[in-house]
Amino acid sequence: METKRSRRLRKKLYVDEFKVLGFSFFCHLNLTNEEECDLLINDFLSFLEGRGLVMGGGADLSSFDGFVVPERRYDSASEDDRVAVEQWLTAHNACSEVEVSPLVDANQPE
Repeated sequence: METKRSRRLRKKLYVDEFKVLGFSFFCHLNLTNEEECDLLINDFLSFLEGRGLVMGGGADLSSFDGFVVPERRYDSASEDDRVAVEQWLTAHNACSEVEVSPLVDANQPE
């Protein structure tokens, strides 16, 4: 049975037309020092900002993972964003075994 909700409540709950889509990523890293790790993260954040995206996550010398969502409220990441992130990580020589999830509802627990 479908629940009827007002537009205001749908907006507060981030459902229906206000659903926000994002995706997770993971890759192994082959880095030797913290400076290389910082440079990789800064370059990746610059890439994301250029697409209007932000991420939460982290990295160490052996792995990098996070969740990517749009910078603007009530926007969603697109399939093009997901593919672009996968290509960026795959093209970086420090990254290997890149995994990028399909788009998922960022506000609903799995």
